[in-house]
Amino acid sequence: MSVADLLQKLPAALNADAAAGTDAVIQFNTSAPHYVTIKGGAASVAAGTAGSPDVTLTMEDDDLIALMKGELNGMTAFMTGKLQLDGDLMLAQRIGGLFDPAKLA
Repeated sequence: MSVADLLQKLPAALNADAAAGTDAVIQFNTSAPHYVTIKGGAASVAAGTAGSPDVTLTMEDDDLIALMKGELNGMTAFMTGKLQLDGDLMLAQRIGGLFDPAKLA
């Protein structure tokens, strides 16, 4: 599965309860940059770069896929340099709970 394929699955994998009250833009900088907008309990994905994302994650494709599937711990990825973050670190910590990894397989 490519990183673009995985990111396109994010709207269907959104945990509406966890996303309640969240209004945010998450930028994923990989070989094919995409961003996810979460608003009103729904998510949408677009290719490219968001104008002013709340948080930006920069990773290798395989690492992002592993992170989103729950196979790579976010804190471990950050501490080992596999994940670079810019912006709202509290939002970054919530990303794992916003999406159901089982729906991203």
